[in-house]
Amino acid sequence: MLLLNCPWCGPRDETEYHYGGQAHVPFPENPDELDDRQWAEYLFYRDNPKGPFAERWVHSMGCRRWFNVVRDTVTYEVLAVYRLDEPRPELPKHQIADPAGGNR
Repeated sequence: MLLLNCPWCGPRDETEYHYGGQAHVPFPENPDELDDRQWAEYLFYRDNPKGPFAERWVHSMGCRRWFNVVRDTVTYEVLAVYRLDEPRPELPKHQIADPAGGNR
């Protein structure tokens, strides 16, 4: 079970939250110019890395606010929690996944 630290309410059990998908997915600049394939890529195609991954979560049983979490998809360890108006924090090199599958 995950323990997530809501930026407003503090640490709570993961059952109080809902997962919202990959963080930092920008809305298309010219949505009227997208064809069906491009819309499908925007709506459905997401990264699936092994290692640290930025995700969106909502504290649905608490303050009902959205925030971002960097979570290791291998160990489920929460590496960082930050509000939507904050930049993604830099992680120490030992926490960044190596493309070959290990840690640097």
